[in-house]
Amino acid sequence: MKRALFLAPLLLTANAPAPTTITVDIAGLRNAKGVVWLCMSSNPKLFPEGCDKDPNRRSVSIKASDPGTLVIRDVKPGRYAIVLLHDENSNKKMDKTLFLPKEGFGFSRDAPVKMSAPKFEAAAFEVTGAPMRMKMKVRYL
Repeated sequence: MKRALFLAPLLLTANAPAPTTITVDIAGLRNAKGVVWLCMSSNPKLFPEGCDKDPNRRSVSIKASDPGTLVIRDVKPGRYAIVLLHDENSNKKMDKTLFLPKEGFGFSRDAPVKMSAPKFEAAAFEVTGAPMRMKMKVRYL
């Protein structure tokens, strides 16, 4: 009986999906200035504007002049949403004029922007353990 109890945790972890990679292809940048960064969160309460405050967030960035692909490695299975920013002046924030974004932005699943940023559920996607590839379109107002 002791042997069976010892092996049970090994059997459970052997069947758990392994961490995977998410590749995000960026489309629609209007110029090669600054940085493109994305923030991925599993916390609906902190998405999208508080993503940088999520202690479990995953963040990656590239120069806007580099080829438009971002890779997030070692992603555990779960439900996530991504917000993207084309930070043209590299000040690490979304610049606005009268509450409207001056810089480019995007959301996973190409979640629509109506009177405000989309909610987590509109942008959420499932990670199951298989590598994923998605396209994110940058929008400008």
